[in-house]
Amino acid sequence: MIAPTAMIPVALFALATVGTPGPNNVMLTASGARYGYRGTLVHIAGILGGSAVLYLGVALGLGALFQQYAPVQYTLRVLGAVYLLYLGWRIASAPPPTLDMAGAARPLSFIEAAAFQFANPKVWVMGLTLTASFLPRHGPVFVNAVVLTAIMIVVGLPCLSFWAAFGSVIGRTLRSARAWRIFNAFMGTLTAACVGFIVFD
Repeated sequence: MIAPTAMIPVALFALATVGTPGPNNVMLTASGARYGYRGTLVHIAGILGGSAVLYLGVALGLGALFQQYAPVQYTLRVLGAVYLLYLGWRIASAPPPTLDMAGAARPLSFIEAAAFQFANPKVWVMGLTLTASFLPRHGPVFVNAVVLTAIMIVVGLPCLSFWAAFGSVIGRTLRSARAWRIFNAFMGTLTAACVGFIVFD
């Protein structure tokens, strides 16, 4: 089993990867601004749940499939790019909250956020690096995979929460419909620009 002293580098890896800008954190900032921190909790839970399944899958052999079969990589890249562009448009075109019609806008659901992780190239790279760098060659593979995944989730929760809370603070400073439109357009553009993670990965 993974030694306690070996968990510290894993935690630092999680902090450096989950906490830095990427598609998830850009969308969490936009969601936090629009729906508040509490309204974004389901989105956060979906990211953590989807990522946990992906990390476990990669550690247990899914990573080898991803690396060996180019069509699988290509399909995930295309799906990720298309979905990011859709989300970018959805964020950019959203009206100011005060102008929303009932039911016209909502945060991402748990399933939507979780499913996106499998088309998110940053999460795949994180999972592959996590397995290659920290999964012991000896010992119970499943137990070690669970431990690594648990560390990623425990460290990832406050990291993701920071971005949602940051967005919530920004949302409280937007006092006019014009300011909201500018912010939405900016965040939508940033989300769409995350396609670069896929194209240049």
